Amino acid sequence: MTGHINLQLGWPSPSIFPSEQVLQASSNVLTSPKKSAASLVYGPDAGYAPARDSIAKWLSSIYNSPTTSENVCITNGASGNLDNVLARFTEPGYTRNIWMIEPSYFLACPIFLDAGFEGRLRGVPEDEEGLDVEFLRAALKESEKSATQQEARLKTGPRYKKLYKHIIYGVPTFSNPSGKTMSLRRRQELVRLAREFDALVVTDDVYDVLRWPQNPDTDVSQLGSVPPRIVDLDRTLDDGVKDDFGNAVSNGSFSKIIAPGMRVGWAEGTPAFTLALSQVGSTRSGGCPTQISASFVHEMLETGSLQEYLSKTVIPTFRERYYAMFEAIEAKLVPLGFEISVGKPYEATFPTNGQKAGGYFTYLTLPSDVSGRGAELASLGLRDYDLKFAYGDMFQVDGDPDCAARAAKGFGKGVRLSWAWHSKEEIVEGIERLAKLISDTRNGS
Repeated sequence: MTGHINLQLGWPSPSIFPSEQVLQASSNVLTSPKKSAASLVYGPDAGYAPARDSIAKWLSSIYNSPTTSENVCITNGASGNLDNVLARFTEPGYTRNIWMIEPSYFLACPIFLDAGFEGRLRGVPEDEEGLDVEFLRAALKESEKSATQQEARLKTGPRYKKLYKHIIYGVPTFSNPSGKTMSLRRRQELVRLAREFDALVVTDDVYDVLRWPQNPDTDVSQLGSVPPRIVDLDRTLDDGVKDDFGNAVSNGSFSKIIAPGMRVGWAEGTPAFTLALSQVGSTRSGGCPTQISASFVHEMLETGSLQEYLSKTVIPTFRERYYAMFEAIEAKLVPLGFEISVGKPYEATFPTNGQKAGGYFTYLTLPSDVSGRGAELASLGLRDYDLKFAYGDMFQVDGDPDCAARAAKGFGKGVRLSWAWHSKEEIVEGIERLAKLISDTRNGS
């Protein structure tokens, strides 16, 4: 097989885009005078009202945690909404630091930098259960000791009823990049820690529904329930939220499960939080930034076409690719000294749920004799083998020297691979090219 293979790309492949379902949904909207009138206007600040309701019902069914449309506002995706969260609920200086689980989703760093947090991004290591809560606790205490700005200086009017002193960012389930799933115990500890230090936990909950049995012989009906999100726990743990705004927001997106071009996401938090979030200046001026696309998503949810598409197309396709990738890893890479590094198995972090896999990514530790050469190997792979993959140092937290030091001893010695973009045949070919890259490098080729 010839041609470029990109195991770095975390995009769903166009071959599984639900074009027919989107066409039907758009036709339902645009051929109805009432629906088209409601979807082609600027739209309410919190988003297309029917979509808020259908998304809330869908989320309730997934997480077995009742929510309502008041807890949900429509966004233009997880990245755009992260920027809005920072604009509405932070002020550099008063907000001491941005705490990012490391290895971290590196493209989130520029969003934080653009919001004025250069030099204030800090990494928090993962262990086998996810985020190291005790490390974070010690770091938060130290940050509070050195804080010089005790009151907000710029966002002081009634418009800003809530600012947080800290932001904690991560992907708790099937994390990007590490593939780890944070344990229930750690999630609970993180909620309590956020309340103690006036922190907002922002979680990208974009991979949760993309899951399947780890064992190919296991029936998909034995999946069990989806793990509770941080926002679910904040709503229920220890008598519920500490104040009207809470300490967690779920940052969701249909980019990974429908198509990125839809540009539809959602934020879920307390009613006070989502109301304030919907009042960001650009939204107040222009209305919800994804009004018509949200109406299409609503139609897909209401008719059940999205749920059917996920269960019959997306999940089976990703499941098949996942098995192909791991069979190739076991056959071609493990004998060379690679190790799979995705933390405790899913069933250990949520014992009642059984063995699960999911998401878009896996993380591998390079063989020890080449483990310090990730960037070089990635460059050689692209140049000589037409193969692209993400290497560990890419996932450092921008501007945190301690994170860089930890990367050199730990996650920097790894690579991230995605099964979302290519067919299973191309994935196997990519793994074979990676094996040849390592073998040739050892032989001095």
